[in-house]
Amino acid sequence: MLYYLVIALQVFCVYHMYKHKNDLYWIFLIIFLPAVGCLIYLITQVYNKRDVNKIQEELTTIINPTKKVRDLEKTLEFSETFQNRVNLADAYLEIKDYHNAIKHYETAIQNDFHNDKHVIFRLIQCYFLIEDYEQVVYYAKKVNEHSEFKGSRTQFYYGMALAKLGQTDAAEANLKAIDQRYSNYKERLILAQYLLDQNKTEAAKELLNDIFNESQHMTAPNKRKYRSTIREVEQLLKTM
Repeated sequence: MLYYLVIALQVFCVYHMYKHKNDLYWIFLIIFLPAVGCLIYLITQVYNKRDVNKIQEELTTIINPTKKVRDLEKTLEFSETFQNRVNLADAYLEIKDYHNAIKHYETAIQNDFHNDKHVIFRLIQCYFLIEDYEQVVYYAKKVNEHSEFKGSRTQFYYGMALAKLGQTDAAEANLKAIDQRYSNYKERLILAQYLLDQNKTEAAKELLNDIFNESQHMTAPNKRKYRSTIREVEQLLKTM
């Protein structure tokens, strides 16, 4: 039993390391000093009392990614409520089964006879990830007047979908809403790349410089989290 627990911890630590883009030297500590290495990694890179439940859930998801889905399917069979169906759709989204997530999100808003904006936000994300840009635009138009839509990742998906559909002016207007200081670094990098594609070099350069300057004041965890993004920003700036 102890052997399998250590293996599970190793898998989780390696997964967490790649997900958060932590330094590669951790993998040697995790692999070659399994129990001690995992313990050091968990204490220094992961552990937070508020995150204990989340860590347990992630471990379960790694070991048996469909268990949560099966449990929520049984819950929905027992009690077919709006929230139970949304919970199941969320679980499908977590394991990247976007088509099943879409099916349950759409059923939820149809059966409840109202358009829940948070469900629509998730539908927009799912449709974007399966590259159905027409549906992204369709659902975005249902929620684009909500204050929570403005400057959100959902609006960013909408802007990207518009770009894919060739609606460049509308795309740029929506993408620019994500340009908020000290946040949204990955999305702002994509916006800068989009501006370069539109031959708006000066605007792209200004945005890249903003991101780079902000990166000089990041906390250590954020520097690890956004290391690859900042590196790409630096590389782009060198070519300009």
